[in-house]
Amino acid sequence: MLKTVSAASLALLLTGVAAPALAQSAPDWSGPYIGVFGGYLQPDEDANETLLFDRDLNGEFGDTVTTSGGADAFGPGFCADQISGGARPCDDDASGVEGGVRLGYDMQFGRWVVGAVGEVAGSDAEDSVTGFSTTPAYYSFTRNLDHTAALRARVGYAAGPALVYATGGVAYGKVENSFNTSNTANSFTVTADEDDADGYQFGGGVEWRLAPSLTLTGEYIYSDLETGEYNVRVGSTGTTPATNPFILAPNTTGTDMIRSSDSFKTHGFRIGMNVRF
Repeated sequence: MLKTVSAASLALLLTGVAAPALAQSAPDWSGPYIGVFGGYLQPDEDANETLLFDRDLNGEFGDTVTTSGGADAFGPGFCADQISGGARPCDDDASGVEGGVRLGYDMQFGRWVVGAVGEVAGSDAEDSVTGFSTTPAYYSFTRNLDHTAALRARVGYAAGPALVYATGGVAYGKVENSFNTSNTANSFTVTADEDDADGYQFGGGVEWRLAPSLTLTGEYIYSDLETGEYNVRVGSTGTTPATNPFILAPNTTGTDMIRSSDSFKTHGFRIGMNVRF
């Protein structure tokens, strides 16, 4: 009987000691936090991207630029990358880096955690497309992602010191456009250059509690930004022959040229740290 009472007393004592310890091992994720992050940014190349042309300057792209003999002047084709020494094969689009700060707030309901996070980040990623004419010459459009801002929701599941979460929301970016060509027979004038881009982001990650107010994060973020118009008008230098495909009669004014895709997509792989309050 004494042994039974002693065993019961010991079990109660151990339960009383273990309960606070278990409570401490399951942190509360509710509250605000601020953090920093950085990582690797990989453009999502569109292998089918080309250049589009407006021969009659009516704002509708999809015309074919032809030679005086009626052949497709861009018969050699396109590549969804930057030129390599002015000829094929093209180099892959350059991957880049990003780094930024974030501010967020979470609320915990049992093991489920919901919240919102806002971010601003400096970026360096490149997305290009190149066309080749029969002259021969190359025509390359490049856009560089300069910085982004995003506002996303987060939904996570708390397990011990870890918070596994999914995230998604709206995003904005600033893009720098440029054009490069080996063609010296025509003039090239940028008639539209919009550098704003907006779209969405989604992804997921893990946040790990290192200390009561310090966490380590690792996440993947996919971004899809719709870029503004960037138009290059190909015209005459004054000495350009009348048989030049871009100013071929009956339209001798010139030809507008754009890239076929207005979407800048990236894959981001990040690590960071948050301070929680």
